[in-house]
Amino acid sequence: MSHLSEVRLLLIATVISYASVSVNAQALTDEVKVYTDSLFNQGRIKYNNGKYTEALNDFKSILLKDSKHVNALLQCGFCNAILKNYNDAIEDFTSVIALQPDHEWAYVSRGSAYNKTEQYEKAMDDFNAALKLKPDDAEAYNNRGFSKKMLGDKNGACEDWNKSKKLGNDEAKIILKNNYCK
Repeated sequence: MSHLSEVRLLLIATVISYASVSVNAQALTDEVKVYTDSLFNQGRIKYNNGKYTEALNDFKSILLKDSKHVNALLQCGFCNAILKNYNDAIEDFTSVIALQPDHEWAYVSRGSAYNKTEQYEKAMDDFNAALKLKPDDAEAYNNRGFSKKMLGDKNGACEDWNKSKKLGNDEAKIILKNNYCK
C-alpha cells in the first residue's frame, strides 16, 4: 500500500472515529436531557406540594448533570428562599443572571432575597435592573418600595407602591393602607 493510501485510510478512520464520538455524545446529551427533564418535572411536583427540601434536592441533582440548567438554578433559588436559606438563594439567582443577564425574574427574586438579608441597596440595584428589562413589573415596584421604606425614603416607597397598585398588584393596596401613603 502506498504512503498516500495509508494517509487516506488514516484520514477516513479519523473522520469515522470523530463521527462515532459525535453520535455517542449526542446520545449522551439526549439521555441527560431526558433525565433532567424527568427530574425537573418531579421537582416541580414536589415544590407545588410544599415539599421544598425534596424539590431542592431534585433540582440540585439536575445541576450535577447540567450545571447550566437555568430553570433548575431558578427553582433552587425559589426553594432556598422559601426555606429561608437566603444567601443560597442569592447565589442561585446570581448564577441564573450570569447565564442569562436579561432574566428579569432572577433580578426580582434576588432583590427579594437581598431584602430578607437587609441588604437594601443591593436589592434596589436588582429591582432597578429588573425594571429596565420590564418597566411594568408590579412585583419589582412593590419590592423596591419596601427597600426604599427600609432606607428611609417613605415618599419613594409610596410612589413605587402606587405604581405597583396601578399595575394590578393587590398586595400593594394593603401596603399603601398600612403605610399611610396617599
